[in-house]
Amino acid sequence: MMFYMFSALLTLHMKDFISAVKQVEGEDPGSEPLVVLKKLRRAASLNDTFTQHFLPNVDSAGAELNSSLSDYIHKAVHHRVTEDFTEEGVVLTPDGTSVALGELLMGMEAGFLSNTGTPKELLHLTLGRNLALTLEQNISASNRFGPDGCWDSITTPQVFTLSDPPSMLTTAQVNGGMDGTLLGMEVSNKSRKNVKLSSLLTEYYCHQLKGKGMDEAPLLISQRRKDNFRRLVLPSRLSRTTVESEELQRRLAGGSTMDEMEKGQMMGRIEEGMNEFIHMYMDCPPIIPRCQWGAKPYKGTPTNLSLPLNFLYIHHTYIPGQPCLTFEQCSANMRSMQRFHQEERGWDDIGYSFVAGSDGFLYEGRGWLWRGAHTLGQNSRGYGVSFIGDYTSQLPSQHAMGLVRHQLTSCAVGGGRLVGNFTLQGHRQVVATACPGNALYSEITGWEHFEY
Repeated sequence: MMFYMFSALLTLHMKDFISAVKQVEGEDPGSEPLVVLKKLRRAASLNDTFTQHFLPNVDSAGAELNSSLSDYIHKAVHHRVTEDFTEEGVVLTPDGTSVALGELLMGMEAGFLSNTGTPKELLHLTLGRNLALTLEQNISASNRFGPDGCWDSITTPQVFTLSDPPSMLTTAQVNGGMDGTLLGMEVSNKSRKNVKLSSLLTEYYCHQLKGKGMDEAPLLISQRRKDNFRRLVLPSRLSRTTVESEELQRRLAGGSTMDEMEKGQMMGRIEEGMNEFIHMYMDCPPIIPRCQWGAKPYKGTPTNLSLPLNFLYIHHTYIPGQPCLTFEQCSANMRSMQRFHQEERGWDDIGYSFVAGSDGFLYEGRGWLWRGAHTLGQNSRGYGVSFIGDYTSQLPSQHAMGLVRHQLTSCAVGGGRLVGNFTLQGHRQVVATACPGNALYSEITGWEHFEY
């Protein structure tokens, strides 16, 4: 009865899912992480033939969980997309991103099972199978991956709705696959074999940033997902795993074995699609979409930009003057800026194209396609990117500057949004203003593409 009352209060937030994991651990104190993971996988019905090829059958997972706990876990972990684009089996994490739990849990289980330190099963379970299903579909690159989506509530999330028609591999599944790979590799290390599952998830997803933000944060936290995955997994390895996963799925389904020519043709298709995956999920920075930070609608009709653009203009917000270190605070800052720009300035929307927080993320303002209101007289020629904070006498975090200086610009050029020889300038160079602050302006004069 106690958990029944408790489960009614649980949301699809990672913190609540961790609470449920603690309940599973508490039902059998001292149980090994593998036992807990098998129970979670059984409750979520993650036991198909492909999974069983790599992981133990969950029928031997011990005593059944109580029905209320089992129902909650099934709701939180079992993945599907409904006809109205609701994505189930995902949770909201404290950093503001959404994660599919199935891929996460299977990756960790493969890591705990490994005795070699480099479990080859990891990528098959976390990303290989889903990538194979996606890349073997005859669809255009623009619809091959994603999309992301938004929750009905940030504080009590229950329903996650995708922003566009889904592909075979949504952004939440990619996030879960990356996290499952990273945490699976972590627990494959002998020194981490006995860590409690709830403790590992708390450590990874619930770290609270302090003073210098990401500059002094641990290496293995969710905000570093893309950077860590990029360092750990070579694109060539991911391509090979995807081909192997496709071969295995065909064999398990009773299909014929591919000859070398067919395998080569498949590798060609997969490598072509893998370039788009790498651009979207490894090269581009993590960006919190408008709906996720609570943006109000654009007033009127946006004007589309004519791409690619030639300029990138750097700003600071000045007000708010302090860097934001959490998804909640950065989102509140975005809403405050949007109110000021719409209600006080009379603009159609928040003026910036993108805004950099100190929490490890960029925030979508007017985005890639809409003309902004950031640099008077130049809004059709370039994107305006602002750093939250006053940078008259101090600099943003190195991590925040790196997101803009390296990842955002690389993403923009690679995606055809900025020309390769674009010009980077400070706001003050084209408008009579102190923006982006003396310290930040001095810093960007040393960046590639800067021109006086």
